[in-house]
Amino acid sequence: MISLVLFAVLLKAFLIESAPAKDEVVYLPGLAKQPRFKQYSGYLNTSENIHLHYWFVESQGHPENDPVVLWLNGGPGCSSLDGLLNEHGPFLIQADGKTLHYNPYSWNLIANVLYLESPAGVGFSYANDKQYHTNDSAVSFNNYLALKEFFHLFPEYSKNEFYITGESYGGVYVPTLAERVMIDHSIRFKGMAVGNGLSSWEYNDNSLVYFSYYHGLLRSTLWSDLQKFCCSEGKCNFHNNKDKNCQARVIEVSYIVWHSGLNAYNLYADCVGGVPGEIRFDENQKQLVISNLGNLFPKNEMSQWWRKKLQDAYLSHRNVRLDPPCTNTTACSNYLNDPRVRKALHIPAFVQKWEMCSAIVNLFYRPLYTDMKDQYLKLLAARQYQILVYNGDVDMACNFLGDEWFVESLQQKVTVNRRTWLYNDRNGYQVGGFVKEFGNLAFLTIKGAGHMVPTDKPKASFTFFSRFLHKEPY
Repeated sequence: MISLVLFAVLLKAFLIESAPAKDEVVYLPGLAKQPRFKQYSGYLNTSENIHLHYWFVESQGHPENDPVVLWLNGGPGCSSLDGLLNEHGPFLIQADGKTLHYNPYSWNLIANVLYLESPAGVGFSYANDKQYHTNDSAVSFNNYLALKEFFHLFPEYSKNEFYITGESYGGVYVPTLAERVMIDHSIRFKGMAVGNGLSSWEYNDNSLVYFSYYHGLLRSTLWSDLQKFCCSEGKCNFHNNKDKNCQARVIEVSYIVWHSGLNAYNLYADCVGGVPGEIRFDENQKQLVISNLGNLFPKNEMSQWWRKKLQDAYLSHRNVRLDPPCTNTTACSNYLNDPRVRKALHIPAFVQKWEMCSAIVNLFYRPLYTDMKDQYLKLLAARQYQILVYNGDVDMACNFLGDEWFVESLQQKVTVNRRTWLYNDRNGYQVGGFVKEFGNLAFLTIKGAGHMVPTDKPKASFTFFSRFLHKEPY
């Protein structure tokens, strides 16, 4: 009888402590002191062909009870390890590309955070057949399968609340995955948060022209021409206007925003590394470097021509690197490609070199949606999910005004009128930005932050993230 009881106790302990031991990161180079919390790195296999790399950091608080939060960076084609090492992970990469410092505002202070490199071809994720042409539907399905595999490998977390978060093209990744997860009752899905997300191509394009003009980027004659050629009866269409004069003026706006030397991710920040060229050759790496993610004015004929040119450049050269403009990817690349780090993260030797963004994934990615309205309305109709749309207010890649228009277009009942929200800084309470609430849906801006909100405003970011998870007033 005693032996049976002992067996039952041991079996229960085994089932509870069932995280995959082979994936545990027992020593991470670059840290002066190893963390007390556990972390894991390995692969979530969604098929025999597709293997998505994950890095999971347990909560520093109460991992057995704290929520599980999935984080997805965008691009499409950019690595979620950017979120871990440069934004809200427990340790942040330093300029030397070798050293990690602990982040006092890490999101894993209050949550178990799963960073997933998606789709295959991004970061350390790979496909056996090395075919990396994909689309929105395939990505959401594989992300869902990866999530199911995660809870299979970590069953002790299946009882925890679960949230999906992401930024940029994560504006598509997050709601399309949420649409799948909401009908899977084995997952305790509670909500989603999208930062500086691409929620609507049309709203993003149209609002950017207004953003640019009212931030002093456009000369008065260009603004007059845009009004003349792109607008009629009080409504402007900068997104897919067929008028050649309008298209020409929109290309001028796109050039000013993306290619004139301004930091498209943070208007008021310097351009790291100096003004980039749109296509340049890296003599050291013998690589063609592209600095264009192709998410602005995609319906413009000139943009489509340019996109085709970039694809041809890839097909003719092959050794192509995609570097987002005004962003330093060197430190992350040097760290993650260190053989010691790859070994610590259990990355097989045959897996490709890590890069911030994958040129092949981005150049041959096929968007299927024009906006995320159907997905949001489906989630809102369930009346049980917390939804946060947040934007740094000086980002031009996915500007706050377009996302505000998108949220307003959902036509939800206003429960809290637009007002300031506060956070406690070293100088006392400060205005973090503005927030407007519609029941379970909130739209929130972060004053002075760009595309990567936690990088620019770490304490403000941690504050609204905590309020979101704990369902507290913003």
